[in-house]
Amino acid sequence: MTTENAGTAKTSQVLPPPESRDRPAPHVGPPRGPAARLMPPRPGNVHRRRAAGTLAASDCLVALAVAVPAATPSGGGGPSLLPLALFSLLLPAVLLPLNARGGLYRTALTASALDELPALLGRVAAAWCAAAAVLAALHPGDALGWATLPAVVAAHALLACAARGAVHSGRRLAGRRRPRSALVIGAGPAGRRITAALQEHPEYGLRPVGMVDPGGPAPGTDEGDGAAGDAPIPLPVLTRDEEIVRAAIQNSVRDAVFTCDPASDPETAALVPLFGELDCTVWLVGEAARTAVPAAGPRFRGGDHLWGFACRRLDPAPRRRPAGLRRKRALDVVVAAVALAAAAPVLLACALAVRIADGPGVIFRQERIGGDGRPFTVLKFRTLRPRDEHESATRWNVADDRRMSAVGHVLRRTSLDELPQLWNVLRGDMSLVGPRPERPYFVQRFSQLHPGYAARHRMPAGITGLAQVHGLRGDTSIEDRARFDNHYIDTWTLWRDVRILLHTAGSLLRPGGS
Repeated sequence: MTTENAGTAKTSQVLPPPESRDRPAPHVGPPRGPAARLMPPRPGNVHRRRAAGTLAASDCLVALAVAVPAATPSGGGGPSLLPLALFSLLLPAVLLPLNARGGLYRTALTASALDELPALLGRVAAAWCAAAAVLAALHPGDALGWATLPAVVAAHALLACAARGAVHSGRRLAGRRRPRSALVIGAGPAGRRITAALQEHPEYGLRPVGMVDPGGPAPGTDEGDGAAGDAPIPLPVLTRDEEIVRAAIQNSVRDAVFTCDPASDPETAALVPLFGELDCTVWLVGEAARTAVPAAGPRFRGGDHLWGFACRRLDPAPRRRPAGLRRKRALDVVVAAVALAAAAPVLLACALAVRIADGPGVIFRQERIGGDGRPFTVLKFRTLRPRDEHESATRWNVADDRRMSAVGHVLRRTSLDELPQLWNVLRGDMSLVGPRPERPYFVQRFSQLHPGYAARHRMPAGITGLAQVHGLRGDTSIEDRARFDNHYIDTWTLWRDVRILLHTAGSLLRPGGS
């Protein structure tokens, strides 16, 4: 076990006050319900999934509709059973992955079935050639003729194009009636022009509810040509991450429109993973959409635009998590269950000592941030009774607090106060080994101050970790802790977890906690 928050707090170094702004803060109310969390669980972009699913369903229905006449012999009668079964199964199995790999299920602001027809035709031809070859190999008597195959491919492509046209028209109509809330990143002239275009043209299905200015330029800074459309937009301007998260939750924001290349500015680049956590579709609109280097993934179809502004969708890089987490979870369950059973007398003795020394309320509960940025309630034996919840959530350490009883000092120095966290491990809130979880207030501050701190949440939080066994606990360098934690995640093996657990067990014989 390890402890934390020991030593003398260096608040001037780790907790600088928020930056002051010359302009008034935007009207963004406090979060309610799930919004009270630092970062909400990823709900899934319903619009994006629904759009892709509708297009895939239309492709399947068209394939089945074309399979019936293609399987019918030229002499009349009903369709042959083998060709019908083969075409009904093989065509969607080949066509859907080809369309997905070609980006034909990616959302676009101005999707057009005619623009998609050339790409669709090539993939339909490939699917039918594969199906015809398999049929000719299995049953040569039902093989498609050289004249029939081109006709079937042409009919399939035209029907698929018509079906996609109907789907795109329905989506545009739904977008006009119920536009999705969007945030525009960039409060300069380019951002104002694009915001005005979205407000004047609801057919794109986006309704701006705020503008994001991550750099917070001083009033009067001009970055455009002063053309018409640069007039101020009556929307709140958001400058800090917490404002963006609150506005996104309260307004159900599902789209983020960047008006400048995120790679050109570190503060703007940091917003891309933030909107990824909020599960927003990220668009790059304007001059940057033509000049920025496209990210890896399906090829961008350059016909998409927003009222003449070049537009393309940006997909954040997939978050890589180490393989073998099931084995890690199995180790956690086995070791935590055995440890809880073996430590039951110690737990009972600690609980009784806390009850006698400090009165009711043996278990201390506190919100922490764990894997994937999800909050959970950590359990510890109470060693100090704070004045209020704000003190508990924002005070860095309590090592020298005179309110701590002798029992509290013993529990903290021996790390016995953290034994109830074995129950957190069994519940799946934590792991035995991983980055130490921190309170939301400090996660927010450290993520702003130390590059790589937020990346620690790729792995479930742990009772102990690589940083702790190297002595980085208490009031030690947060940057060093983050570096050790990320190194642990990047080089994780199950044996490394076992080694850290053995090292931690040995350190319990040399108590030196808080």
